[in-house]
Amino acid sequence: MQTPEQYSEDLYLKDEVLETVRQSILDSGLNDVSIETGYGRLLTLLVMSSGAKSILEIGALGGYSGICLARGLREDGKLLSLELKEANAQLAKNNLLNAGFGHAVNYMIGPALDSLEELESRGDRFDFFFIDADKENYPNYLEYAIRLSHPGALIIGDNTFLRGRTLNSDKNGPSVLAMRKFNEMIARDKRLISAFLPSYDGLALARVK
Repeated sequence: MQTPEQYSEDLYLKDEVLETVRQSILDSGLNDVSIETGYGRLLTLLVMSSGAKSILEIGALGGYSGICLARGLREDGKLLSLELKEANAQLAKNNLLNAGFGHAVNYMIGPALDSLEELESRGDRFDFFFIDADKENYPNYLEYAIRLSHPGALIIGDNTFLRGRTLNSDKNGPSVLAMRKFNEMIARDKRLISAFLPSYDGLALARVK
C-alpha cells in the first residue's frame, strides 16, 4: 500500500525544471538533501499567499528550494540566500538563472551566522525565512530570523524529525539536541504562532507576531 506522501506525489506531473535541478546536484557530486517535492510546492504556496517581497533562505545547496521560493515571489520580490560554499552557491545561481529567476536572487557566501550578524548590523528585514542548513545551528538561525523579521513574517524550518532521530530518546547527538531545542522554541516562544507538519521529514511553520 502507498504511503500518504507517495499517493499525493503521484497526483502531480513531474516538474521538469526541478528534476533538472536534482540531477545537477547529483552530477556535482553532492548528496541531494533538497526539500521534499511536496513541501517545495508548499513553499511556493506560502510565499505567494503571504505576499512576501523579501525572502531570506539559510542553505542554498543546488537551488531547488530557491526556485520553489522564487516562484511565489511578487514581481518585484527578492530572494537572498546564505550558503557556506562558493561552489554550491554557483550551482544554485546557475539553476535559478536557468529557471528564469536570476534577476531575483543574490547570495552571501560563508558561515551563515557571520552573514546573519552582518544583515542585522545593516538593519535588513525580511518577510519570509526558510531554514535548511547545518542542524546544530537551527536554534541560532531561528533567533536571528525572529530578530530580522518584519511583523507577520513567516519562518519555515525543514527536517525537524532528522529521519526519526529527533523522536528517538536513545539518540542524543549535537544535531538531535539542537533540533529538539529548535522545535521547542518554535512551539513555545511567545513571539511566534506556530504549527508542525508531520509528513516527510517534518516541517515547522511559524508566524512572527
